[in-house]
Amino acid sequence: MKKVLILSILVLIAFLGNAQKGLVTKSQSLKEAGKLSEALQNINKAIDPSNPKVDKTIGWPNTWEARGEVFQAIFQSKDAEVKKLSDDPLTEAVNSYKKAIELDAKGRNSNSIKVKLTLLINDLTNQAVEAFNQNDFERALLSFEQILDIQEIDFIAKDNPGAVDTVIIFNAGLAAYNAENYDKAIKYYEEAAKYGYNEAKTYSLIANSYQLNNDTLGAIAALQKGFEKYPDDNVVLTSMIQLYMDQNKTEDAMKYLKMAIEQDKDNATFYFAQGALYEKMEDEENAIEAYQNAIGVDKEFFNAYYNLGALYYNKGVKQIEYANTIPTSNNKLYEEELSKSDIWFEKALPFMEECYKLKPDDNMTLESLKNLYYRLKDMDNYNKMLEKLGQS
Repeated sequence: MKKVLILSILVLIAFLGNAQKGLVTKSQSLKEAGKLSEALQNINKAIDPSNPKVDKTIGWPNTWEARGEVFQAIFQSKDAEVKKLSDDPLTEAVNSYKKAIELDAKGRNSNSIKVKLTLLINDLTNQAVEAFNQNDFERALLSFEQILDIQEIDFIAKDNPGAVDTVIIFNAGLAAYNAENYDKAIKYYEEAAKYGYNEAKTYSLIANSYQLNNDTLGAIAALQKGFEKYPDDNVVLTSMIQLYMDQNKTEDAMKYLKMAIEQDKDNATFYFAQGALYEKMEDEENAIEAYQNAIGVDKEFFNAYYNLGALYYNKGVKQIEYANTIPTSNNKLYEEELSKSDIWFEKALPFMEECYKLKPDDNMTLESLKNLYYRLKDMDNYNKMLEKLGQS
């Protein structure tokens, strides 16, 4: 009798254990039938600590693998009501599969989980792209990071030893940058740069991230490293020039500008920047030459025409200011010095008129021309400018 009783108890225990594991099987069947709400309820019972039989399933790898499948199916569903079952189904899926791997000490489920993780990478990629397009950069970053995390799992990495997904690494940096998480942006951009992804452009992005993170020294170091690696690429040079200009380090900026011009003599922007720097250094002669070089390369470079016209105009104004310092008793000298201002205004005029041709509605140009025509006593054109400005 005792043997029969013991045997009955063992059978009952086995039955109860199988009944609990049946929650997992049932969940999978419900998932296949598209009944995802019920599938989720069943799989959650299998891991619910308040369930007295939970010990039979909470430590079972199949439970977590099935849970991953359910959440993956929730993500893939087009049904709005199903979508409401989870705020972040793919994160739940990732964590479930990782738990299954952790519990599967002998690796019995490795092959089936590998297939599911491969499909999960596709889902995460789609989610990342969609999130990025919707400006949800934090979600995009999380998705890219989860892809990288999956790719590092031993039996996944084993299939492609030494492989590095530089596209995902770079995109993680891009998402982090747009999410204003500059520490992570630097981390992923630097990793991408290590493998030469996007070449010099990546170093410019690293530097920009450092700058936005209030680390100018880090930005300079990144650009110098990029310049050493890609000395013939103007992307790094341009970023370096801009950085030094932002820091008011005119000599350093000029040094790299000259290098940039040597590499690309047809880049009008470099000549223009050089002209602006020379002006800052109060070297008007070289500034004029640089602006003329910019115009020589690009006949429609509005800013070069404007800066050159403004430079001559300002010299005329300074000449008037000097004339005004002459004592009233010396009227002849005053008139001589005052008339010299017209020389500069006449030099300024053709450049401002060219600006007017390029941008006829630019207010700064109209104001400059109004003042020039007034100074040069060209009242017909002066009145035209007044009319254009709505001041007549």
